[in-house]
Amino acid sequence: MYIHVGDDVMIRSSEIIAILEKDTVHSSDEIKHFLAENEKAVVHLSNGNFKSMIITNPHVYLSPIAPGTLKKRLLTPESDVEIDD
Repeated sequence: MYIHVGDDVMIRSSEIIAILEKDTVHSSDEIKHFLAENEKAVVHLSNGNFKSMIITNPHVYLSPIAPGTLKKRLLTPESDVEIDD
């Protein structure tokens, strides 16, 4: 199954490692360090004002779509995704 994460980008749901809220990204020194270390892998899907960070292998997407909306898209009846809140 694929999920739309913003700006006409679709990713395979099985590739998603984590979906983080904007507040979590801004408040965590570890995540800031992770982003700095993986700067070349970051894909900006919004005009600098993202709502969620989606970590996959090999990319990190900064998405304008709220984490709750992404979660709903992942939990459709045809989905085989398990979510750990």
